[in-house]
Amino acid sequence: MIKDLSIIIVSYNTASITLSCLKRIFSSLKKNKNLSFEIIVVDNGSTDNSVKKIEKLKLKELNLTIIKNKRNLGYAKANNQGLKDAKGNFILFLNSDVLVEKIDWIKLFDFFRKNKNIGALTVKIKLKNGKIDWASHRGFPTLWRSVCYFFRLEKFFASIPLLNKIFGGYHLTHLNLDKVHEVEAISGAFFLTKKSILDKLKGFDEQFFMYGEDLDLCLRIKKLGYQIIYYPHFSVVHLKYQSGLGKDNKAIKRQTRYYFYQAMKIFYKKHYEKKYPFFINSLVYFFLDWKIKRL
Repeated sequence: MIKDLSIIIVSYNTASITLSCLKRIFSSLKKNKNLSFEIIVVDNGSTDNSVKKIEKLKLKELNLTIIKNKRNLGYAKANNQGLKDAKGNFILFLNSDVLVEKIDWIKLFDFFRKNKNIGALTVKIKLKNGKIDWASHRGFPTLWRSVCYFFRLEKFFASIPLLNKIFGGYHLTHLNLDKVHEVEAISGAFFLTKKSILDKLKGFDEQFFMYGEDLDLCLRIKKLGYQIIYYPHFSVVHLKYQSGLGKDNKAIKRQTRYYFYQAMKIFYKKHYEKKYPFFINSLVYFFLDWKIKRL
């Protein structure tokens, strides 16, 4: 049976936070009468009893199903697993560490339908301190933008008009965060799109284990001629780094950083390598390999 919305949540050793996420999203959805939905949790081989704790919830009432992986297959592949089972016209990829606040889902869907050129949308994603999660408001990481980001030129010129447009292109720091506008890329933390678009693109590129897959998907959506929209009239809170960089375990942090730089290499090779001469590509890969070796 076709539904209005399928929500796909990948869980990996975030039991208590995933439960909070599920309770918040269910509460929000139930406030929108006549909205048909399903929630699909893909557990990536958690070892913290995540599955058992989720199964204690009233799964039928929550319209919730669980896909249980024996090992961590990565973020992209796990989301694609959920996508294969999804029956919604709209798909929301939602991180397990995101807490949904007040959202009028029907209004979001109407906005999509009235603007046929929209391919994906995110709401305002805030961190615990109330500031924006800049990963949800990005330009594509071109060579120039990447240089400005890594050498902190973006941060230095962030509050200076005109210069922030030149040096802050990766996070589009010159745009008004209180108004609806087009961006180039949004975060997988809250990524709302259409099932029909994802079917054309076959979901996330599974070359990406962790990081980069949302940028890649946005770029491919835009190549189809669609817009990516930042819609700040609703918001969520992103607790962030709960299963990676936020862990105290140094080995987990090191592995997470490795995935980050590997994702950059994959993205560059896939989308930018052909645009630059050999010596530029060599410098890029040398820099990324150097960062990996220092982990």
